[in-house]
Amino acid sequence: MAKTIAEINEKIKEGKAVVVTAEEILGIVKHEGVSKAAREVDVVTTGTFGPMCSSGAYFNIGHTKPKMKLGGGRAYLNDVPAYTGFAAVDLYVGVNALPDDDPRNKIYPGEFNYGGGHVIEELVAGKDIRLVATAYGTDCYPRKRLETWINIKDLNDAVLFNIRNAYQNYNVAVNLSDKTIYTYMGMLRPNLGSANFCSAGQLSPLLNDPYYKTIGIGTKIFLGGGIGFVAWPGTQHDPNVLRSDNGVPRRGAGTIAVIGDLKQMEPRWLLGTSMLGYGCTLTVGIGIPIPILSEEILRYTAVTDDEIFAPVIDYSEAYPLLRSDILGEVSYAELKSGKIVVQGKEVPTASLSSYSRALEIASTLKEWILSGKFQLTEPVALLPAVGSDRVVRPLKERPID
Repeated sequence: MAKTIAEINEKIKEGKAVVVTAEEILGIVKHEGVSKAAREVDVVTTGTFGPMCSSGAYFNIGHTKPKMKLGGGRAYLNDVPAYTGFAAVDLYVGVNALPDDDPRNKIYPGEFNYGGGHVIEELVAGKDIRLVATAYGTDCYPRKRLETWINIKDLNDAVLFNIRNAYQNYNVAVNLSDKTIYTYMGMLRPNLGSANFCSAGQLSPLLNDPYYKTIGIGTKIFLGGGIGFVAWPGTQHDPNVLRSDNGVPRRGAGTIAVIGDLKQMEPRWLLGTSMLGYGCTLTVGIGIPIPILSEEILRYTAVTDDEIFAPVIDYSEAYPLLRSDILGEVSYAELKSGKIVVQGKEVPTASLSSYSRALEIASTLKEWILSGKFQLTEPVALLPAVGSDRVVRPLKERPID
């Protein structure tokens, strides 16, 4: 049994495609088996909704009169610095960017109430953003200062471009020290007082395609409430990690770089996020359709939370000091139960990502496909997989000053 993406798209066009979410496929496989499910189902939709650093957006604001060269100068969006090094009127704002006068962690733990992620959320929401820019002036770009308001509807271009999203599995963070610590995995209580994780587990896109057999450069996706594409492997993409017999990584592995038109997106799926004591980021919604081209691919999409394992890492010492120590492994079924056992102690768990919102993304993408609004794309190239020449060396193997 084999299908092609072209054949599936024809069924979508004719309104005959069978599309289910990564949650729904579990019941189908349980009652009908893998072979029958693979013949009947054409697409399985996935979703994830969680904080994703290494995200940002670029804009072209259009020329002023007289013209001004922002490149080499400085620009601020609602007091948040934007990168100007591209050209005259192109800007990029990263989700971690902070206003110059933010106290950061001088008052510990810092609140980080507003940053680049919040700028992106407000821009998508249609709010006016205050732009202040200075430049050194040239013969062809004489203007040296600009203060104005910009709105997404008036921008020549507004593009979300995230260079590392949708991590394939990730750490479970705990704290072995005797004091509360504040991390990008949230606040961690002392003496194994809490455990935080961040994944949709059985709904998560790359966990439903562990060897990247359908996901690659050019794959069309749900991105921030609009349509986007996988642009490249994400930074730190490393498929060569410990895996279970079902192919699912037991450590952080694959990532994707994604791109899409910000003007199509919605603030519900792009939320500026403040991490107490750490900084700002953006919570991003991503959904990826998995075309069921074979029984093998169907089997991957039937992965359940009790078959996905993540490492438990101490963020008070092992993580910041780049030690490879792990305290054990736990399944996502255990994590979602509300408690795990670490070093013989029962530890309450909490998720930074939202399973219910991930399910909403998968369901929305399903409806888009069934309505004919969304067809699948044939990737130009698949993501680098296990054994690929493109291997990311662990940071600990690199020279350190």
